[in-house]
Amino acid sequence: MYQITPFRIDVPQSDIDDLTYRLKYTRWTDEPRAAGWNYGTNPQYLRELAEYWLESYDWRAHEAILNTFPQFIADIEGVKIHFLHIKASGNKPVILSHGWPDSFYRYYKVIPLLVEAGFDVVVPSLPGFGFSDKVALNNEETADIWVKLMGALGYQAFFAAGGDFGATITKAMANLYPNSVKAIFLTDLGYISQNEQLENKTPAEEQYIRETQDWLMKEGAYAMAHSTKPQTLGYALNDSPVGLASWIIEKFYTWSDCRGNLDNSFTKNELLTNIMIYWITQTINTSIRSYQVRSRAATTFRKVTVPTAVALFPADSQPPREYAERFANVQRFTVVPRGGHFAPLEEPELWVREARDFFDDYVNFRL
Repeated sequence: MYQITPFRIDVPQSDIDDLTYRLKYTRWTDEPRAAGWNYGTNPQYLRELAEYWLESYDWRAHEAILNTFPQFIADIEGVKIHFLHIKASGNKPVILSHGWPDSFYRYYKVIPLLVEAGFDVVVPSLPGFGFSDKVALNNEETADIWVKLMGALGYQAFFAAGGDFGATITKAMANLYPNSVKAIFLTDLGYISQNEQLENKTPAEEQYIRETQDWLMKEGAYAMAHSTKPQTLGYALNDSPVGLASWIIEKFYTWSDCRGNLDNSFTKNELLTNIMIYWITQTINTSIRSYQVRSRAATTFRKVTVPTAVALFPADSQPPREYAERFANVQRFTVVPRGGHFAPLEEPELWVREARDFFDDYVNFRL
């Protein structure tokens, strides 16, 4: 029903040459003295990253690593979706959904661990991200495409996991197709737009709401820009590789468990490979426009009824269990000792342990 064709990443050399030129002739702005990360991106770290990008980073080597994963393009309802599909000997399919500002690369470390545990793994690039079509869709539209993609691959019942946008898409899949999505695993609960209307809030929920509102005032300007004026920002980020890197790595620093040093959580190769996926596909604009599309979508709150696991990594949002239970049928709730928002990339073994142990309790359906 849906056309699926094999895909390999093969970036034209002219694009690499253009990137080299832009990096070499970056027009740097002024920098506050001893700025650190206090004004946003650390100027010293950004200069080090740009120098490494220009002098040492080897895209072709990382392109080859990415191409070790079987990749495909599926045309689902007129939208071309790039995805990885790695089969195991078991009968446990799972679809993994990423968010912003990461990509399908978020899961490259956990894929072999899941396959070893018997999972068939599907990792799509969100619409508007990476090698998928440059179109911004809302959570329900993406969830519908995901379920149809899984059906096209022969999976009528499966597990789902995600973080960031991936968490809200995963919840939407469970709500739209509860007979297909048998259990879900989340590392965050998404935006909390209904907080003020919650009834009978516990003291822990009250504290969490205050902390979240404080976080939004201090850290949420990026989301407001994405949700209101994404095109204005898109021109700058699509034109300057250093500008793009600055916008992305500040989030990796702020949302990770790096304890003041990004090298504690991610290598420069990992940061740059993720950035390169945005750069070479020119999808930063549609990725940030996704915020506006999602914010304008008419949605009605529905509690997820399928079994749900929530694993909270300490550098990420920390809602109490009773809050999570308002939004999902929580069967497992864990506070993990290390890691942050990009947990599959930062702490892959811990992420896999939580996902594997939960899903293995629900391998009770036939495909």
